[in-house]
Amino acid sequence: MYSKRFSSIIRLTHHAVKRMAERNVSDNLLIDLIESGTVKEKDDSHFWIFKAYPDRNDNLLCVVVVQESVLVVKTIMHHFVWEND
Repeated sequence: MYSKRFSSIIRLTHHAVKRMAERNVSDNLLIDLIESGTVKEKDDSHFWIFKAYPDRNDNLLCVVVVQESVLVVKTIMHHFVWEND
């Protein structure tokens, strides 16, 4: 997979692949989330990307990513609620 938004190859951890299967997240949905979701930075290389999908009943989907030489998707969360700082 490749992200045009981040100009980077996307790599998934084994954990992320497992969570995708458990949460019924396809490759196409993951790409859409990465390409068009809202980005919240933790620091220069760690961030969250989240987005609501009206056709799903699990509130927001969120990916936790690390930008290294590639974009590493660490996990995928659902029923995500953003807590204000």
